[in-house]
Amino acid sequence: MSMPASFNVATDIAVFTVRADVLNVLLIERACQPYKGSWALPGGFLTENEGLDQCAARELTEETGISGVYLEQLGSFGNPGRDPRGGVVSVAYFALVPADEHTVEAATDAASARWFAVDDLPELAFDHAVILQEAHARMKAKLDYSTIAFCLLPQEFTLGNLQSVYETIKAEPLDKRNFRKWVLALDVLEETGAKRIEGAHRPAKLYREKSPGIIKIIR
Repeated sequence: MSMPASFNVATDIAVFTVRADVLNVLLIERACQPYKGSWALPGGFLTENEGLDQCAARELTEETGISGVYLEQLGSFGNPGRDPRGGVVSVAYFALVPADEHTVEAATDAASARWFAVDDLPELAFDHAVILQEAHARMKAKLDYSTIAFCLLPQEFTLGNLQSVYETIKAEPLDKRNFRKWVLALDVLEETGAKRIEGAHRPAKLYREKSPGIIKIIR
């Protein structure tokens, strides 16, 4: 009769934002072993009497200073050998952050924290490259059936800002007229009554979500 496995539970969080039309992910430089000095996703071990969602939110705040953002559970990762400290199952999350709305401050066991372009990453500790790849794929897929991309925008934005976010994540151009027709037909936006001048173009209308913070499934 085989003995039950002994393992610890951790959470790891892939945090995305769009900065200057480039998709970025937030990484921390590990201050402790294992992988001291290496870059990794924010995260840490589940404590007693703590739920998974609470652990992910706490670790994100403790290691990066970011709080109050959209968090979604991605999946579990528990291949043997993924952590040199022994059996560790990680429940991974991804988070979406509006650009420049949160100050990044490394703390606890993170020596530093900074944004990296998803297409230009350093080598990552543990199996975090796999987690990040799956988080990126999940986020990209959800663009087609939810309003998740709105979590990457400030409270007020133009339709051009929104289209830019979609194009950045999808890595492909979108037809302006069709995109705007589709977005407005969702009936999730309302005009603020204000306009913003963007470059040499005429002032663009500013919009906001009718129900901010609520992800709508659109099909």
